[in-house]
Amino acid sequence: MKPKIVRGAVAAAALTMALAGCSTGASSSDAGADASGSTPAGESGSSVIDLELTATVGPNGEEPTPVSELTLTDDEVAQLKAGGYTAAQLWHTSSQFVDAVQQGAAAEFGRLGIEVVATTNADMDAGAQANQIQTAMAKDPDVMIGLPVDPTSAAAAFQPAVDAGTELVFLSNVPAGYVYGEDYTSIVTDDLFDMGRRAAEALGEALGGKGEVGVLFYDAEYYVTNQRDAAFLTTLAAEYPDIEVVAQQGFSDPTNATSIASGMLTQHPDLAGIYTSWAQPAQGVLAALRTVGNTTTKVVTLDLDDPVVVDLATGGSTVAVVADEAFDLGRGMADAAAYALLGKTAPPFVVAGALTITRDTIPEGYEQSLHSEVPEAVRSVLD
Repeated sequence: MKPKIVRGAVAAAALTMALAGCSTGASSSDAGADASGSTPAGESGSSVIDLELTATVGPNGEEPTPVSELTLTDDEVAQLKAGGYTAAQLWHTSSQFVDAVQQGAAAEFGRLGIEVVATTNADMDAGAQANQIQTAMAKDPDVMIGLPVDPTSAAAAFQPAVDAGTELVFLSNVPAGYVYGEDYTSIVTDDLFDMGRRAAEALGEALGGKGEVGVLFYDAEYYVTNQRDAAFLTTLAAEYPDIEVVAQQGFSDPTNATSIASGMLTQHPDLAGIYTSWAQPAQGVLAALRTVGNTTTKVVTLDLDDPVVVDLATGGSTVAVVADEAFDLGRGMADAAAYALLGKTAPPFVVAGALTITRDTIPEGYEQSLHSEVPEAVRSVLD
């Protein structure tokens, strides 16, 4: 049996995830804590994290293909431009991340002469997304890209597109029961293992390779966060033997991160560092540190988030943020859809790259990840 870490999954929460690169939301309460709010390091049980993971794999074990390998010849681009094709974009929510993915897709669709005839935002409402799919299908798009809000209900919601022969490319998730090459063209997401690896290396370097750390991980069956968390833990153990994980706690609701971190700090007041699965719970960790006046514990997390980056920019507890190349995710989705229109076989699982953002590389980070300038809230504290 493969080695695992603490406590059970909350499967029903799995698709409140906005990507990986995206924020994750969930419901109910956090499981697996002792009275201090922290699960003892090394405790075993049913788990969402596979500590034998060595590379990013798709939700069904697919091997990853870098987005850079999706290429189109000049003749293929000319063929697409002559085809009069149209596309619909069905997004799950709105955020800086989604904006960047959408812009990447729109730019590539524009380059290929594919007209975007519908762009929607479901505000994480599965019912709203189902209605938006019906509305978009009235425009008879040749391709449809997006992230299913709920993989179970999305199977029926996207079925009209499948029945009409619309080429489907999904961001990070796929509707339940859908078969690659029959119901959809490709899944595009982050290089998940690389993101977790980068987070471990950033924290390890910030701690000088030694110290005690705490881990707040997403306790739900969702391969995006599961693989990122696994990569963090396996890299930390392999590359930094003098760093010990003394507290690790799963959560299903990111708003509980403050209380979990407070419990960790009560039991381990000398924690050198804390890792969280993404930026929203990291905000809770930062709040817990500020409450007790802790200015020494280092924090590393994943995904760009302005409040966390402000803490990074001002020399706070955050020492690094690992982000995906969101613009390239959108470009890859458009290219995978173009493959299908050309009758080419797109890879089943495509991944975009990652980058580590420190205080010195914040402007470059926003440009590389989101293709955007630094927001005013961050820019105002950079100097």
